[in-house]
Order: sequence, then structure tokens, then C-alpha cells
Amino acid sequence: MSSSTDDLDDLDRRIIAALQSDGRASWTEIAELSGSSVATVARRGQQLLREGVVRVAAIPGNNHAGAADLFVLRITCEPGTQMEVLAELVRHSDLRFLGLVTGPYDILAELNLRREESLQARIVERILAIKGVQRCDTDLTLHVYKVSHDWSRQLLSDAPPEEVTEAHQCDPSHFDAVDRQIIDLMREDGRSSFRTVAAEVGLNESTVRRRFEALLGRGCILVTTLVPAPALGFESEIVLNITVAPPFLDSVARTLSAYRGVRYVAAMLSNNALMCELILPTTQDLFEFTTNTLGRLEGVQGWTASVVLLVLRRGFVETPWWRGSIETAQP
Repeated sequence: MSSSTDDLDDLDRRIIAALQSDGRASWTEIAELSGSSVATVARRGQQLLREGVVRVAAIPGNNHAGAADLFVLRITCEPGTQMEVLAELVRHSDLRFLGLVTGPYDILAELNLRREESLQARIVERILAIKGVQRCDTDLTLHVYKVSHDWSRQLLSDAPPEEVTEAHQCDPSHFDAVDRQIIDLMREDGRSSFRTVAAEVGLNESTVRRRFEALLGRGCILVTTLVPAPALGFESEIVLNITVAPPFLDSVARTLSAYRGVRYVAAMLSNNALMCELILPTTQDLFEFTTNTLGRLEGVQGWTASVVLLVLRRGFVETPWWRGSIETAQP
């Protein structure tokens, strides 16, 4: 990335927030939201995309390659090998999320495993076999309550309130081979024109548009804008593992899902637990959340927390900024 996220100004951040609200919005629409001219917004926005500060991508649902289950992997590494392990793991296209974190383990990942595949073979032969991996604790995701990719909407004064909806599980039959071709192309560049994609897959523009909009309308894909939280001035990106008394698990999950700073909530198989990801502007906001929101919810018995240091994959998509961090850390 040739441009540091430290150099972003308020307009850059508003443009990014507008892209998170709608990654395929026209520059005219983004200019209206960000309060600047179309020419300025188009120039700035294209530069942000070109330099890898942000990436717009079409993210497929978990079942895009067939019926699948989602497993959370908590990986512990030999001291000093975390970056080398991450550099190997990021090549695994079936990892929906991959990040370096603080706490009792070093790496957090989400593995999207097709049901005909062997979990034992995947963990033992492909994860534990990586040089530097000491341990991999695996948990099954039972239900996803919330996934939010537009957590920066609070930077836009005119942004509509966030709609909280549970993550849609698209049936594998909703995708055919052509749909998967379209998704693969738009996963690389979510702002590609339908004309460009049509030329690649050998269809007319209207057919590609119709197929894409059908997938989008059914919730089988999402268009998201990936950006590191610090680039927008957000200090706290946290993953919480929350222990909840069983009768209150669902109510706690739904209450947390309605909170603006919560981008992900899921029920896990182990320990009556919820996994919750937070992205908040300041450490003080984190204190307020844990003290006045989480700590007061009936049924919450306790939690552990990890700070997210670096995200390499989100929504199956490789982030454009991780390589600089890896290369800087390696000798």
C-alpha cells in the first residue's frame, strides 16, 4: 500500500464510510453522502481503491460451494512464528476470517467446511501440519445472529439507521456454475461494471445484472467494503467470548445484535458461549459497553476478550493491507 492510513483526512473517511454503506454506489451518490463534489470524491475514492486502503468485494454465503458448516479455530503458535503461520494460512480460500489476536491464543480463524469433507483431515493434515502451529482448538458455530459490514455508518450524519437482520443461509441450489463465475469475478472487484463481468463470462450485460441482483436480493451474496478499523479512527476492535446461562442465550444474543458497535454475534457449541466482535471508536466506548451494556445483561456470566491486531481475511476475501505488515515483521 503506497499510502498510509495515517494520512487519511475527514473526507477520505466519509468516502470510505459511504462505500461501506453501499460498495456499488455511484460516485454521485457517494458525493451526496460525503458532502463534497463528484469530481473530488471520484478522484479520492479511486485513489483509495487503487492504493489498497480499501477493497470492495462481493462476498458469497457460506453454502456457495455446497452445504457447509462453519468452525472457529483458535490457533496457538510457537513463539515468534505467528507471521509465518499467517502467511501460510492466508492461502486457504475456505477460511472466511483470519486474524492475529492477543490473549490465550495467537490466531483466530473461521473455517467453512463442506459437509462431505473431513474435519479431522482438514485440521490434522492442513492446519496442525503447518510449521509453527502448536495447538488448534476447534468449535462449531451453531447460529449466526448478526453480521454487519457497514459499522462506520456513524461517520455519516445522513446515513439511515442500521437494519438488524439475522445472517441468511442461502441454499446451495441457489447457485449454478455461471453464478459462481460472476461471484468469483466480483469478489476480486466488487465495483466491476456488469459490462466488464459479462465480457468475462460470455453473457450479455442484462443477464449478468439480473443474476447478480437475484443473488443479492436473496441474501446469497453481500457487497462489502473492507477497511482496517484504525484507518477510520476506531481504536478498539475486540472479539469477546461470552459465557451465558443457557435460558438466556438467545435473548442476550438478540440484545447484543441491536447494539451499533457490534458487527458479529454467533452462538457456539462449547461452554454456552456467544462469540461477539466489536468495533468501537475509543477505549472509553469499550469501557462503557462492557460496564453498562454487557455487564448488566441478565444471564451473562462472564467473558474473555482478545484485541484484533491484524485482519488478513474477512468474508473469504483477502484484505489488501496485510502483506505490508507481514513483510515488515519477517527478517
